Amino acid sequence: DLPGLNQRREPAGRNLYANTGNTAAGGIRLLDPRLAAEARLRFFCHSVGVTDDLPVKDHWNFLQLARTWGVPTTPMSARFDDFAAAAAYCDELVGRLHELDFEVDGLVLKVDSFAQRERLGATSKAPRWIIAYKFEKYEATTQVRDIVMSVGKSGAVGPTAELVPVQIAGTIVSRASLHNAEEIARKDVRVGDTIVVEKAGKIIPHVVRVEKHLRPPGAVPFAYPTECPECGAALEKDEGGVFIRCPNPACPAQLAERLLYYASRSAMDVEGLGEKLAEQLVATKKVQEVADLYKLTVDELASLERMGRKSAANLVAGIEASKKRGLARVLNALSIRHVGARVATVLAESTGSIDALLALDEEQLAAINEVGPVIAASVAKFLHSEAGTRTIDDLRAAGVDLTAPLKSPAAADGPLVGKSVVVTGTLEKYTREQIQDLIARHGGRAASSVSKKTDFVVAGEDASARPQAAALDE
Repeated sequence: DLPGLNQRREPAGRNLYANTGNTAAGGIRLLDPRLAAEARLRFFCHSVGVTDDLPVKDHWNFLQLARTWGVPTTPMSARFDDFAAAAAYCDELVGRLHELDFEVDGLVLKVDSFAQRERLGATSKAPRWIIAYKFEKYEATTQVRDIVMSVGKSGAVGPTAELVPVQIAGTIVSRASLHNAEEIARKDVRVGDTIVVEKAGKIIPHVVRVEKHLRPPGAVPFAYPTECPECGAALEKDEGGVFIRCPNPACPAQLAERLLYYASRSAMDVEGLGEKLAEQLVATKKVQEVADLYKLTVDELASLERMGRKSAANLVAGIEASKKRGLARVLNALSIRHVGARVATVLAESTGSIDALLALDEEQLAAINEVGPVIAASVAKFLHSEAGTRTIDDLRAAGVDLTAPLKSPAAADGPLVGKSVVVTGTLEKYTREQIQDLIARHGGRAASSVSKKTDFVVAGEDASARPQAAALDE
């Protein structure tokens, strides 16, 4: 906590620290333990060091062992069976660094097996079994003008910091997400504060820290609202979670976001329905539920601001075309909590129609591979709610296709019963769908990526090299 440390040093007229890494390194070298304690350093175990008779043979199990000893290990560490998955996780982590309460300037990929490390050896400068995954960090200092709330398609009410505009990585940044109430409290962000804003990898800006020693007099802790800023409904916090939501499904802000997602490319792919138009449709009450899209006429749309007759006709044609997208796209488009494109496809292919899906109870839904109890509870709650039932009925009445090709069920017996098979590369005799169907007919399950549960890998032309175990530490 560099700002907190400086805040304690400033009244005594002591020199202020400028760099977190140098401060930590200097603290370790201090001979007086009382001075070292002032820095409030934390330690994360990330490597083995010199040991004798270690009861584990790889890095991942060493981290688990260290935790049983009460030694904290590097957070967000993960193990992967192929390099591509590890690299993908690195990319994901870059976008999640704001979740950590300390600064990170890179990630580290390590070969997991100690025996393989021995075989790989080292150069004169570094081991061959370890490599850094570096990313560019772009930071700037600015001030918080205001903290405003927005309502998402699931009702989550999220805070955003309105900033004095500052240039970072070639773009002007004037807003940064504060994510949730706990994030604001943890960083103690207040209106008027001077903050450090970062764009990791030139992408999304987030608040790194508050420079508390520069805090203006009278800055008060942010009070999270108790009512929805759009519709006034009493907000509710997720049980066991961090998000605070508006429970009102008719909230206009939620409807505009749901409408926008419904029309997005990964959902019903309605070209021409953008943010401003979605807001207009909700504000003018031409759309009060997503199914109302299918009642819109060219004349109604042409009467809207900045909407010509030709654009209106194109939009109506796009809405009509969306009726043929199929059940999987519909389920994804409806913004059911915990249901994205993959889960929507699994549900559609497992049931074949909305009627078959509606006939399943929560326990039967949970039994579908890749679903589980949390998703099942969310799906059942939506489908059998008043709003969910009305939406399905309206979509059906509008002529929206609510069916899907059934995926061939796995055979009850066969050489692949209970086995997980991953297919990679280009196959000569089969399409990917055909080989996956063949796996199912022999009792197996076709998986999309290699994991600890993978039993076999079918590799065609241009397949990636044989998967090797890798562990990732920050």
